[in-house]
Amino acid sequence: MEVILDAIDQGHILATPSLVLSNKADALGLTTARARGIPSVFCDHRQFESREAFDQVVLAHLREHKVEAVILAGFMRILSPILIREFAGKMLNIHPSLLPKYPGLHTHQRALDAGDAEAGATVHFVIEELDAGAAVLQARVPIKETDDADTLSQRVLQMEHIIYPLAVKWLAAGRITWKDGAAYLDQELIPSHGVQFSM
Repeated sequence: MEVILDAIDQGHILATPSLVLSNKADALGLTTARARGIPSVFCDHRQFESREAFDQVVLAHLREHKVEAVILAGFMRILSPILIREFAGKMLNIHPSLLPKYPGLHTHQRALDAGDAEAGATVHFVIEELDAGAAVLQARVPIKETDDADTLSQRVLQMEHIIYPLAVKWLAAGRITWKDGAAYLDQELIPSHGVQFSM
């Protein structure tokens, strides 16, 4: 989140952060938002009887703050259709694997256990199926013989900090769109694994 806010402050992303919301009271993102003067909300999911009830309240906050796009960053909850449908084509997430490989958790260890030669991260549109939305942008890193899940995670995170602000920049500029389950960049169909980022 912080690298995206930095990119906005530096004029690289033409957008205004309207709200930072977390379901964890001690989330660093809330502290960061307050320090930057961005409205912030803590919404405790444990106070709601269902995922849908929680998402209804989240949606109310997003509407109140006139949020036009949702950028998920460390929000480790599966969203319900109530929220996803409202922001179809306007909600991005980043996942620490080369999707469609390894949706869900423990992605780095799973890549190591499989003997993969490379790992990476994928920015994708959010749909109702977990980590299955159309890929927008993907970055790859080689897996070294000396890697463990932590060292691999750190190298992948470095790439996340590059590609996520870039994808948000494209979304804010109207360059990426989502239609009929597919992603487009400048009205050209993006390949199923996303645009491949290279330094």
